[in-house]
Amino acid sequence: MYIKSLSLKNFRNYTQEEISFSNGINILTGANAQGKTNAGEAIFFLCTGYSPRANKDKLVIKNGCETAEIAGTAVSLYGDVSVRVAFNKNDKKSIYVNGLQVLKIGEILGNINSVFFNPAELKLVQESPEDRRRFLNVSLSQMSKNYFYALQRYNKILSQRNNLLKDPDEYIIRETLPIWDEQLTKQAGKIIKARNDFLTQLAPIAEQKHAILSDGKEILKMKTESGYYGTEEEIAYAMYQDLKIGLTRDMRLGFTSIGPHRDDIKFTLNGDDVRVYGSQGQQRTVALSLKLAETETFFNRFGEYPILILDDVLSELDKKRQRKLVSAVEHLQTIFTATGMDRTVFKNVSFNRLIVENGKVKQGK
Repeated sequence: MYIKSLSLKNFRNYTQEEISFSNGINILTGANAQGKTNAGEAIFFLCTGYSPRANKDKLVIKNGCETAEIAGTAVSLYGDVSVRVAFNKNDKKSIYVNGLQVLKIGEILGNINSVFFNPAELKLVQESPEDRRRFLNVSLSQMSKNYFYALQRYNKILSQRNNLLKDPDEYIIRETLPIWDEQLTKQAGKIIKARNDFLTQLAPIAEQKHAILSDGKEILKMKTESGYYGTEEEIAYAMYQDLKIGLTRDMRLGFTSIGPHRDDIKFTLNGDDVRVYGSQGQQRTVALSLKLAETETFFNRFGEYPILILDDVLSELDKKRQRKLVSAVEHLQTIFTATGMDRTVFKNVSFNRLIVENGKVKQGK
């Protein structure tokens, strides 16, 4: 899969621009704050329906404008697919797939797939479990709308359960909670099973990618800390029993203390916890290895690679690792953004260079 054209109107610092990409390595170069990252953000939005950089859609609208629009056409195994998203200042958006409006955000998923990485993605390794769950949810939602909708239902039921736990009437809680728990654990079974399967596939590939980037000096291991395994039904049953056992605790806390909303992933290098003992360079390489492994899981599932967006990644690596990275991604469409370009890093590799300046894009050499 690759994106061949991107249209931007009043998006971030773009007034109106059309960008053409090649199937392979594309390099967007230019000074800081010219619009390179904005182009990558727009592509990712067309794939997932949300921005990796803004918590409100209206923030992507160019200053002084009331509306904005992005559109892209990608080539897949099944032919061309087009996605268009229109924004307005009311923080509402309209989504169109192949010219037809879709009313559910989940319907944008799976049409164009992408993996996005920039230095902020270090949160995946460095910071809270929420960031690692977000990684799982974004990837799995692109791979499966069923996962996305199970996650939506789970979060809705979880909110209702947590509200019930705060009820001052203990009798009402104990009488009503089993109904919610049955529904909650059914969705939890789907989510946890999908995550377990995904991580089982991802872990050995990430280990391999990390070995390449680190010259074999480090062994990356990862495992989920959900504590639940087996079929969807087995997971749901085990969690239901645990919810019953932990009811008094949850009533005291006022929230649900177990479930996929509490899951985490642990990363180790040569047996040491990366989050605690890893240097920033090691943490960066782990995060990048995960993203490279993610592209392979897409290929294994769908028979084609997603679009890989690597925003300002080269500046964070030494030249040797830059070359290894370029070599590792030349077989799929990769969009690099960088302030400059060292041609020795791309020696013997075909690429399409685009120069970005003040929201305008022109062909480079």
